[in-house]
Amino acid sequence: MADVVFNEVDKVYDNGFHAVQDLSLDIKDGEFLVLVGPSGCGKTTALRMVAGLEEISDGELLIGDRVVNNLTPKERDVAMVFQNYALYPHLSVYENIAFGLRLRKAPKEEVHRLVSWAAKMLDLSPYLDRKPKQLSGGQRQRVAMGRAIVRHPQVFLMDEPLSNLDAKLRVQMRSDIAKLQHELGTTTIYVTHDQVEAMTMGDRVAVMRAGVLLQVAAPQELYDTPANLYVAGFIGTPPMNLLEADVRVNGGVTVSFGGTTFNVPDEALALYPRVRSYDGRTVVAGVRSQYLHPASERPELQTVDAEVELVEALGGESIVYFKIDANVVREGQQHEDEEEEVAGEGGVVGSRPNLVAQYPAHVMLRLSEHVPVAVDVARMHFFDGETGDPLR
Repeated sequence: MADVVFNEVDKVYDNGFHAVQDLSLDIKDGEFLVLVGPSGCGKTTALRMVAGLEEISDGELLIGDRVVNNLTPKERDVAMVFQNYALYPHLSVYENIAFGLRLRKAPKEEVHRLVSWAAKMLDLSPYLDRKPKQLSGGQRQRVAMGRAIVRHPQVFLMDEPLSNLDAKLRVQMRSDIAKLQHELGTTTIYVTHDQVEAMTMGDRVAVMRAGVLLQVAAPQELYDTPANLYVAGFIGTPPMNLLEADVRVNGGVTVSFGGTTFNVPDEALALYPRVRSYDGRTVVAGVRSQYLHPASERPELQTVDAEVELVEALGGESIVYFKIDANVVREGQQHEDEEEEVAGEGGVVGSRPNLVAQYPAHVMLRLSEHVPVAVDVARMHFFDGETGDPLR
């Protein structure tokens, strides 16, 4: 096991494309770190540089106390789990797990001991004689994990290992991988575009965009105190509501959107004191869906008039999509009509303003009806619309 340190690492391809820019990141021994971001953000390139599958253009990469820039993949003592499993179809489960050990000419007794240990840990013992085609997707993924863990590498590298599984199995495998990593204590770098995976699995999460590391923090810190507008819109399900709001300062501070002028309480101003310096200007106000309430249940809060657009009943709660009279900023959010590579580039979308709320299941709403939505302004976030910086 070992630390992994990126020290101002760059990756520039021959065509001039700058895939990773000035990446500095210290991954602690035994830590489970998740790299997350949209497709094309540089996360897989960063992972492949650790594996030795991509050359480093500039900077230093250390595994343990060794600079590994010029070491071959074999010399780095890392194990990689790929998205497509990369199993040998003509070999049994036992032989697939043992493959790397036999390449290293490990003694037969040691191979058997390690394969049996890994199979027991991954609930694969009954399937050791089967071929990959006789296994389910989840079982194949566990075989790929087994092939990695028997080597006892310094670092595990996982490149979207769950993307080929169905939704239910992904949830189960998330739990299995997190539990396995905790038991082994091996430094792990996990790449995904799915922020739910990132938030539920990682000790820390590193958010990347266009080759740049935007923020690295514990999942709850990312959620509560995003470093910029992009992270605010990217982290969270449903995404944070991001609205253009006009600021006025006259003793107190108010923000206006959706036809309502809201008083900003001291609690919010203590977290975002720079809002006071934006008198007469427009900012981006962010509020998460759980801080929007039926007006009847939070009568002490101010409300905005909203038209019900869609209700997704989930049993224990409902996700309600409203239209409001305000410009919505989609920074960091996935657009239905855009490719993933350009998700979050869109800026302000004014033609279909919307607001997403998590409501109790007992609240009954009809499509197209207008209802007051209570807004907990004390829980709001505020950002500069041009720079994306938080107004802290």
